[in-house]
Amino acid sequence: MTDLHHTRFAPAPTGYLHLGHLVNAIFVWGLAARLGADVLLRIEDHDRQRSRPDFEQQLLDDLDWLGFAPDRFPTSAFRAGVCASRQSDRHQVYADAAARLAADGLLYGCTCTRHDIAERTGRSGGRYPGTCRDRGVPLDEAPAWRVRIDADAVGFVDLLRGPVRQNPAATHGDVAIRDRHGNWTYMFAVVVDDMAQQIDLVVRGSDLLGATGSQIALARLIGRDRPAAFAHHPLILKSPDQKLSKADGDTAVRELARRGASPAELIGRAAHLAGLLDRPTPVPASAVAELVAAVQLASD
Repeated sequence: MTDLHHTRFAPAPTGYLHLGHLVNAIFVWGLAARLGADVLLRIEDHDRQRSRPDFEQQLLDDLDWLGFAPDRFPTSAFRAGVCASRQSDRHQVYADAAARLAADGLLYGCTCTRHDIAERTGRSGGRYPGTCRDRGVPLDEAPAWRVRIDADAVGFVDLLRGPVRQNPAATHGDVAIRDRHGNWTYMFAVVVDDMAQQIDLVVRGSDLLGATGSQIALARLIGRDRPAAFAHHPLILKSPDQKLSKADGDTAVRELARRGASPAELIGRAAHLAGLLDRPTPVPASAVAELVAAVQLASD
């Protein structure tokens, strides 16, 4: 396996940390220890309408209480306001990347709403059909911006799942990088940040696997020569077809702690629900490397 040096834990302050986030933390810190990488903390508050300072404060408190300590950008740096890893503080970084795309003729203005796209495609959340691609809508007059994605099939080896092949142009179409509210989108911000912060290992839930090909294609367009390695871990499901969300207060770390659960008990419970333990045995944050050490990697 190519040497990997940097990964990240990147929660969004749009709700409270829950057991699903704990699964991600277990795999992030566990794989980092196994592969010799450090862990960067990033606050993904690109959605300015939903992000809240009190949610950010609570997730920092929860990480400290649980014992998950980042190697880069510790929680104390966020509290002191001296951290460059909060997306709301990185507007110029995204604007510069967008300007490079525009200079290369890859960026265009889009006036389509989600309703417009659903009407044209017959489904919600499907491939963007390219309606505004050749309309010539000026960027300064457009509510949203999109990037032309003409990439052929993208292949990569998921460290937990093995070889994957995707066609981003066929499955997602042109990627939106700025939305109608003036927010930089998740798809764009994380690609720019991962490149700028030298993240070469992305560990995240399997619900984001389908977006990986588009993100690799987008990263190439903004100048990333070598894509990051990816590892998509299992999710904790609320039901057979629904993952946990921040709205599930009964799985929020702060609520479970209030009921008397210890950090080790919560980590063990999350590890059990993710299939890493046969039963929910208490596990301190310092021991998650041992849990993940037993997971079969595609490169083993």
